[in-house]
Amino acid sequence: MEPQSYKNHVRYYLPHHFVYYPIIMIFLTFSVYFSCTSEDKLIWAFISGIFVVLFCLAFMLRQHYALTLQNRIVRLELRYRYFSITGKRLEDFEYQLNDDQLFALRFAPDEELPALMERTLNENLSGTTIKKGIINWKGDFNRV
Repeated sequence: MEPQSYKNHVRYYLPHHFVYYPIIMIFLTFSVYFSCTSEDKLIWAFISGIFVVLFCLAFMLRQHYALTLQNRIVRLELRYRYFSITGKRLEDFEYQLNDDQLFALRFAPDEELPALMERTLNENLSGTTIKKGIINWKGDFNRV
């Protein structure tokens, strides 16, 4: 498996991104076309609306369930790692970090985490800046 970095950390889910979504988009395109060219414009406009709703719902639900659980697990993992490395509780100052910062810090290896955490607290680094500042990227290959 290729080492993970900022440039390749995005992950795709094949059934959704390359099967379901393209099929819905094709159906949506045809229904919009027929709503403009057919005599039954109202019916085809309604069908187009249904496809738009199906597309949005599928995207939102798939993302929402997986990301909610993943966010909780990442927080727990980061708390545990920080305590294991430093002997200090992350919960004491975790409220000073936003989600973007916390989730970016998970890619920092153990030897870089304390310094990067301190720098993030002092300089209020963005998630992107944190990710770009990681020297030895710790890959997260099991996320959704």
